[in-house]
Amino acid sequence: MAVVISTGISGAAGVQKSGYLEVLVRERWHKVLAGLNEETLTLSCEETDTNGITNGSYNGNNNTAGHPSDPADDGPQTATVRTAFTDLPEQVPEEIANRKRCVKVTKQEVGGLGISIKGGKENKMPILISKIFKGLAADQTQALYVGDAILSVNGVNLRDATHDEAVQALKRAGKEVTLEVKYMREATPYVKRGSPVSEIGWETPPPESPRLGGSPFTSSCDPPSPPPPPSLSLRGDRRCLPLKMCYVTRAMTTPDPENRQLELHSPDARHTVVLRCPDQPSTLAWFSAMHSATSALAQTESEKQRWKPVLVVVTEKDLLLYNGLPRGKEAWHSPAHTYPLLATRLVHSGPDRGSPHSGTELSFATRTGTRLGIEAHMFRAETTKDLSLWTRHIVNGCHASAEMIKEVSTSCLYRSQECRLVVHYEQGFSVLAESSQAEERGAHTPTRPRVLLSYPFEKLKMSSDDGVRMLFLDFGGKEGEIQLDLHSCPKPIVFILHSFLSAKISRLGLVA
Repeated sequence: MAVVISTGISGAAGVQKSGYLEVLVRERWHKVLAGLNEETLTLSCEETDTNGITNGSYNGNNNTAGHPSDPADDGPQTATVRTAFTDLPEQVPEEIANRKRCVKVTKQEVGGLGISIKGGKENKMPILISKIFKGLAADQTQALYVGDAILSVNGVNLRDATHDEAVQALKRAGKEVTLEVKYMREATPYVKRGSPVSEIGWETPPPESPRLGGSPFTSSCDPPSPPPPPSLSLRGDRRCLPLKMCYVTRAMTTPDPENRQLELHSPDARHTVVLRCPDQPSTLAWFSAMHSATSALAQTESEKQRWKPVLVVVTEKDLLLYNGLPRGKEAWHSPAHTYPLLATRLVHSGPDRGSPHSGTELSFATRTGTRLGIEAHMFRAETTKDLSLWTRHIVNGCHASAEMIKEVSTSCLYRSQECRLVVHYEQGFSVLAESSQAEERGAHTPTRPRVLLSYPFEKLKMSSDDGVRMLFLDFGGKEGEIQLDLHSCPKPIVFILHSFLSAKISRLGLVA
């Protein structure tokens, strides 16, 4: 028995290329700041502050350009920020909502107006204040709110303005600025929504030991423990796409009549990012740089991948990997890797292609959902009998683990409220409101958590995730698609959900 363990993400090397491109999201093009290094492609799509500066420096398409995560000098982004998550709609006085107001603001030498804006005619939205930087000019007026629509600037009408036109009007407004604004409660969801790049789906390969921080979920059999903070931080307005084993193409999935597009396909072939460059020469330059980076990583990966013998143990709940035969009790309790069967899925079993014959490598592959993404392993068996035994043990072990553990739970955020998602093997899904510490201290007896949502498995119509922290569930109920912020990568819960479903189908005598 042998295994190939997927290698992790090493430290990023120097930036090879940086510049503004466009990315296709939901059939629309969005301007992004792209940064390419030897191992990752970073896309930043941040809002515009009133000086026209984004949270990334832009030095053109030169190979020596600064990294897009470098903060712009003296920009207001270093201050504490008021957002739609701090300026809640219920905190805005009723006499202000949906009424026009004129607010005078004096620009500061550093920071300008001290606001960021979203929306515009091209987005079919008014120009909206999406951030107010504390301590700067707009915040000092104490008369502006996140969610205010800017109707005019010094008498210049912005009701039908594009985003760029609004930015230019604010920049030309001079030191004394009169803003005609109107607070719009109905625009709060738009202001809260992440930038277009946050909707780009991508599975990020985990580091070599992604489970050193502990288990990503709790079960009814184990005492609860606080989840560790994720080691990999992904911001909603920035996506870092690892290039290892990715494939760069031109005009494979979308038409490119202007010959200005290139496509990046994820290693699992499930995701494609379509980029558009300003002109054909820059397109060729970007394609060459990205192709060189992916080719170099693929060559390195092929040199690293080799079979090595390991001891594999399947217990009631876990798949354990040892570098050698343990010689004592302590050694048995300290495997090199531990993967919960409930969050592990068999994805391949058999020869690479065709029917097995003499000399054919027989293998099976597993994928495990971890707090940092998905970890994949390839195992090799020497005979078809061994292959059959191992695959059957893993599949049956996953189903037995589901029936034994029965319930897992994790903290989450639902409609801006701290909750707990409970997935039960028999009872299905529940979202419970977390009780505050003050309520717990004031109560003489433990209070039952309030049930916000409850659905059986058979009501589940669709489940998906963004690979970062959001889980989407659709039960066909009146609330529509349920969006749960799990505070970390949703893959463990997604894999557990599928294991429960697979076990239930198997129990009915069907093939899962």
